[in-house]
Amino acid sequence: MKMEQEDKISILIVDDLKENLLVLESVLDGLGLNIVMADSGAAALAQSLKLDFALIIMDVMMPGMDGYETAEILRSNQRTRYIPIIFATSLAGEVRHEFRGYESGAVDYLFKPLEPLIVRSKVNVFVELHEQKKKLELARIAAEEANAMLRDSDEIMR
Repeated sequence: MKMEQEDKISILIVDDLKENLLVLESVLDGLGLNIVMADSGAAALAQSLKLDFALIIMDVMMPGMDGYETAEILRSNQRTRYIPIIFATSLAGEVRHEFRGYESGAVDYLFKPLEPLIVRSKVNVFVELHEQKKKLELARIAAEEANAMLRDSDEIMR
């Protein structure tokens, strides 16, 4: 039985160039992810409010709202604050851009042209972290429910 789209872990890829989106999508094909694409910072912000993303891979240089500004807005929103962001850029070797990216909230960088093995490895790490975070949240909820049941039974015994 094929996993339903909403059961899959979602990642958001953001780039103003359709060919870059398609390259990233093909690199990530076969990982069993729900890959959502956005062609601008504004579209990325809209998508980030619709789904729970394990990761955002975002181009730095985009017209209108660039990746830095988009990341800063994501970090300022309670719902999207903790989504890891990896910047994908062709600005390799320009340390000032990397510093600006980290200051904006990026957790890592990918440099174009993308190396598929590196991309897939980094995505797998963040997907695993997301899965562990969800398991911990479920365990926390179960513990709270068990504690509430114990409190209720203790009150009944009094």
